Amino acid sequence: MTRKQWLLSGCVACTTLISTAVVAAPIENYSPVTQARLENPEPGNWMLYRRTYDGQGYSPLEQINTSNVKNLTPVWTFSTGVIEGHEAPPIVNNGVMFVATPMGQVIALNAKTGDEYWRYKRQLPEDLFQLHPTNRGVGLWQDELYLATTDDHVVALDAKTGKVVWDTKVQDYKKGQYLTLMPLVIDGKVIVGGSGGEFGVRGYVVAYDANSGKELWRTFTIPAPGEPGSETWTGDDWKTGGGSAWMTGNYDKDTKTIYWGVGNAAPWPGDAHPGDNLYTTSVLGLDPETGKIKTHFQYHQNDSWDWDEVEAPILVDVQRDGRTVKSLIHPGRNAIFWVLERKPDTISYVTGWPYVYTDVWKGIEPETGKPIVDPAHKPLVGKRVEFCPSLWGGKDWPSAAYSQKTKYVYVPANENTCGGFSGEKVPLVPGQLWLGTKPEDIGLTLRPGAKHIGELQAWDPATGKKVWSHNFPKSQLFGSVLATAGDLVFVGGTNDRYFRAFDAKSGELLWEQKTNSGIMGMPVSYEVDGTQYIAIQSGWGVDAQRIQDALATQNVGVENNVPQGGVVWVFAVKK
Repeated sequence: MTRKQWLLSGCVACTTLISTAVVAAPIENYSPVTQARLENPEPGNWMLYRRTYDGQGYSPLEQINTSNVKNLTPVWTFSTGVIEGHEAPPIVNNGVMFVATPMGQVIALNAKTGDEYWRYKRQLPEDLFQLHPTNRGVGLWQDELYLATTDDHVVALDAKTGKVVWDTKVQDYKKGQYLTLMPLVIDGKVIVGGSGGEFGVRGYVVAYDANSGKELWRTFTIPAPGEPGSETWTGDDWKTGGGSAWMTGNYDKDTKTIYWGVGNAAPWPGDAHPGDNLYTTSVLGLDPETGKIKTHFQYHQNDSWDWDEVEAPILVDVQRDGRTVKSLIHPGRNAIFWVLERKPDTISYVTGWPYVYTDVWKGIEPETGKPIVDPAHKPLVGKRVEFCPSLWGGKDWPSAAYSQKTKYVYVPANENTCGGFSGEKVPLVPGQLWLGTKPEDIGLTLRPGAKHIGELQAWDPATGKKVWSHNFPKSQLFGSVLATAGDLVFVGGTNDRYFRAFDAKSGELLWEQKTNSGIMGMPVSYEVDGTQYIAIQSGWGVDAQRIQDALATQNVGVENNVPQGGVVWVFAVKK
């Protein structure tokens, strides 16, 4: 959607065409964000993408629990004024909430009352094509916050006023480069990874100085000739091989290692880019000081299914076979639930199993962790190939969560979906989609006899056993998960617009609230003046809407009439 199309779509927050910071009331007594606070956040704050560097998506607050969640009620709401998919967690720092929305907007709110402090609106170019017009949050450091934009800039804002401190161009949006992620901030470095794998770009992770915006290092996810891993590419395929890194990484502060997920190879059919294609569909272990690749693990080789593996693995200590395994846990888009072992300079395979139905893999090599592909379900140029799960995978980018109470991992999965496409070889035109198939040729179907699609799953990573699941018969599940010390699991993600809470131990549905739109956003929990709150952005769009539209054509009773429009919802227990 271009800026002009957005304006014509009825957006109510478009009164200006220039980047502005409108201040209703500057923030007083703002708490500077230090490395110590990021490494050990106060229980009542949510200052990182998944609250903590380990990516667990877990809140230690327990005022809201299984006994009183039935009394959870909205205490305030705030309309963002824009449409499309709202995917960012509300970021909370000692009573101040920062909400990032589509169309390059950041809103600062009083986290207790919902009153607005200031609002930043970015001017986006008229010719910008936004394949994913969304944003996943702002990073915090000292008295500033950092926004990654769809026109491929990183912007530093004064946290008290929303005014621009610096604005750095990352790459050229006209070539299909763009940014949607929440920046990861470590020791004064603002770290982002780019989107654009469907445009034949070369992926990267890049770090900027938080004070000046100066580039400190840039690591490409696809090696150039002569670099380690370059032998896994043929000819000049590495120049346009994809490997976008468009989700926020996680961080092991003890070994000083960033774990960053890398996306699909480009174009989609694997025989268009022969070889294993490092470091696509991998997790990288990066040195935050230099960006050097310390180690990696590739979830599947020669990606042919558009199976991004960009969600960073969760750092969890798992008890297996009588020892503590410092694990990386990743429910993959490729339908495999991965348990890996992390060491300062290595990542090794521990175990893995399918968590949804797949016909692509015959098994996993026990020594290497390399999945064994069934050639009958691997897309090729010049042939239509069907496979399960669909190209959106067993789980797309929405994040799983880990509970420190139950020791379970909660996965927003999609079961019974299949898809396919006919591979084609076409020349790359910079700035235009380069999928290796025609968009109208992409299929999405349900397995014969399927009785549900979305499935919230609870897994024990120590045993590989599924503990419980909750099925959604007429909707996919496309929303991130929050786990809390109150033995609760919160998730949206369905086309019926509900936000729900489940018993983390049993999977029993304990509470639900219908919202204005479908929920793609990430739930958070925070505390102000002794009261625990649960917050979420409701606002359907982007891939969730595209999947819904595709399913609705299958005559399986799935509705796709989900209203758009963003609203921040904040809940507390009625007293």
